[in-house]
Amino acid sequence: TNMATLTKQNRYTFADYLTWEEDERIEIIHGEIFLMSSPSSTHQEISMELSRQLANFLEGKPCRVYPAPFDVRLFEQNGDTPEHIDTVVIPDISVICDKNKIDEKGCKGAPDMIIEILSPSSLRNDRLIKLRLYQQAGVREYWIADPKNKTVQVFLLDNNGILRPHEDYGRTDPAKVNILEGCFIELEKVFLEQ
Repeated sequence: TNMATLTKQNRYTFADYLTWEEDERIEIIHGEIFLMSSPSSTHQEISMELSRQLANFLEGKPCRVYPAPFDVRLFEQNGDTPEHIDTVVIPDISVICDKNKIDEKGCKGAPDMIIEILSPSSLRNDRLIKLRLYQQAGVREYWIADPKNKTVQVFLLDNNGILRPHEDYGRTDPAKVNILEGCFIELEKVFLEQ
């Protein structure tokens, strides 16, 4: 399918998604399509370093880290067919502690932790749409990494199911991963001095 055919209907599902070209980077949020631009080299350096530190910490532990492109069907329930699934997102980094959520197509349900790295085009999405979406799905910890300001904003899910701002870190701070006991990310290695 080429992108020209994507205007045929107003609601898309995972069934449609599975027919699209592998190299198309598309998210579907409640049936609506969001095209993603390819990430910048800075974005990839940040993603790689965050993933590396997380993967090093998680070696030999049950949780796993999955960098993008990795499809997350946030709201999928047992027995849902691809036609029923109207939300598929591609977080920059997902940490998943329940191996039953992993299948060959990605993650079924909410990851325990998601990190999104801001890009000029994703600002509104990550701060508003994605925050609400991840909250609705029950993601326990959400980080927004800001390459421009070299900061990380951490949100934690409270007992009422609200993702609340928990902590802001600058590039000289060790950033605590709340869902992983004893895990700190060295942001100085993530946000290099340009």
